[in-house]
Amino acid sequence: MSAPKIRCGVVGVGSLGQHHARIYASLPGAELVGIYDKSVPRGAEISGKFGCRRFESIEDLAAVCEAVSVVVPTDLHEKVALPLLAAGCHVLIEKPLCASLAEAERVLEAARAKNCLVQVGHVEHFNPVMAFLEKEASRPQYITAERLGTYQVRGTEVGVVLDLMIHDIGIVLALVKSPIAKIDSVGINVLSKTEDIANARIQFENGCVANLSASRMALKKAREIRIFQDNAYLSLDFMNQSGHLVRKSDIIAYGLKMKIGLVKAGDISSVPVHQIPIEKGEPLALELAHFVESVARKRQPKVGAALGKSALEVAIAITEQIRKK
Repeated sequence: MSAPKIRCGVVGVGSLGQHHARIYASLPGAELVGIYDKSVPRGAEISGKFGCRRFESIEDLAAVCEAVSVVVPTDLHEKVALPLLAAGCHVLIEKPLCASLAEAERVLEAARAKNCLVQVGHVEHFNPVMAFLEKEASRPQYITAERLGTYQVRGTEVGVVLDLMIHDIGIVLALVKSPIAKIDSVGINVLSKTEDIANARIQFENGCVANLSASRMALKKAREIRIFQDNAYLSLDFMNQSGHLVRKSDIIAYGLKMKIGLVKAGDISSVPVHQIPIEKGEPLALELAHFVESVARKRQPKVGAALGKSALEVAIAITEQIRKK
């Protein structure tokens, strides 16, 4: 006899939330019970499209769900999450966890009080690229990450650090696994009231340095990371799920070949550059499947409250540093 499906819902079915609804409707272990959106026409459209009920309030949705995605603007995360948690729902809150640390702590305290899981939507942790990094980037010493997006009014309730850079902050924290020693950052407002372009240099106590750049003023999107460590150089593209790897052992072999005259000095084409075999997949679908499985098995998710809060703390520190300059 198969296990009962997890009853799921979505609050906020805009450009991203509609995909949460789509995926829940298709996951074998989930049942999309319903959605709530403040826009009645939008709610009716999405509920009709995916064959679920449109609820009149968050509380009504919470009463029939076990797990709910919170996909609303960041400044509304606490307001939406608290009634869901009060009803005993496990929640997946899109990144960042909240707009402030005080809000985040209230959400996490509500989750602890009801013994509910909180997963934070750092979707890149479910990108197949990240699975490769977790295996190969064992001792990073220098990291550069660039995340570019085109300007959209949606998301500008927070600055680009909380909007885009926080993805890379979460990735770097997961890979480096060391306390932060120092942060130096700069940011510029262009079209928004908050920073639209930002750069942060994060120095860790173990000596690793990460240089993160984010912009929502680009003409095209990009999500790339480069990692240098004592045995390899890795360059990966999160958006296209591709990349390449150069190992130190290959460089040593190249040097020996050059020494005995098998290759000419400077002939870099002789250095083996390994294209990374990444099995492509939809990160959001992998993320939601993990959330549903975590709820079913009553286990902490991969990107839980601890990482979500840590990434938020760093993002807010960067933001405050920018605004003081």
